[in-house]
Amino acid sequence: MNTPTTIATHNGSFHADDVFGVAVLRLLYPGATLLRTRDAALIAGADFAVDVGGEWDAARGRFDHHQRGFEGARASGVVYASAGLVWAAHGPALVAQQCGVADAAQAQAIADSLDRELVQHLDRADTGTANAAPGLFGLSALLAQFNLPWDGRGSAAQDDAASLARFEQAMGVVTQLLLAALDQQRARHQGAQQVREAQTLLDGRVLLLPRGGLPWRDVASAEMPDLWFVVYPDASDQQHQVHVVTVEPQSFTARKDLPRAWAGLRDAELAAASGVADAVFCHNGRFIAGARSLDGALRLAELAVAAPFDPK
Repeated sequence: MNTPTTIATHNGSFHADDVFGVAVLRLLYPGATLLRTRDAALIAGADFAVDVGGEWDAARGRFDHHQRGFEGARASGVVYASAGLVWAAHGPALVAQQCGVADAAQAQAIADSLDRELVQHLDRADTGTANAAPGLFGLSALLAQFNLPWDGRGSAAQDDAASLARFEQAMGVVTQLLLAALDQQRARHQGAQQVREAQTLLDGRVLLLPRGGLPWRDVASAEMPDLWFVVYPDASDQQHQVHVVTVEPQSFTARKDLPRAWAGLRDAELAAASGVADAVFCHNGRFIAGARSLDGALRLAELAVAAPFDPK
């Protein structure tokens, strides 16, 4: 998008929501001019107004949430601040641009994921419904550190120039994080589709993945109710591993544990206990085991499926 563009936001102290919103638009419009002001005429003449101007009208590029009567909120109930307003309108386009995602539904899904994991937390911090610091959305507290301290101020003109420079610095941090997060989300969504398409064995109890590193845990727990174990090559390509599937994506409780007799054994001991000659290890917690070959790992998985359930 090469159309000459002006992006207005307020001057003075800034917060994560205006920094984020402007960063998104600047990525979409790389040549855009940034205008930090509260001058109503300048704001009205800008192509976009973020966190200033008293209007929310995405079609006209207006993304403020401070006006009386503002009731913008997600279906989840999380109220929008300017970061969320900009992201709702332009997030999918940025995903398509930066991640090379041509499918509109997939671009929207990736944008929605980033909203859940980051953007809505920036909004909650800005609107005062959540602490600015915990977790990933500690970004709000981090960006606040770029503001001028009370004893670093000078004349109005000096402050405006210094604050603009610091805003640009903060936006640089956001831009780097946003691009990295988008790439992670893209990889997660595309990898999840590979997981869904992977081969299942032993009446659906074992999922065989073609490569290591695929984001299988959420898909396996949430979408494959009959699945007990996942087999995949480890990152070093020196072995294949067998991993349990948990009852819920974030749980540590397995649908079925690996056999108790294997717990904590390695190499020859595990080979003797399992009958799998190239078995390498089984974690003492019985959630993961490995063998040097794919055939060995599949045999471990087959034995684990056939083993009786063993209470912890």
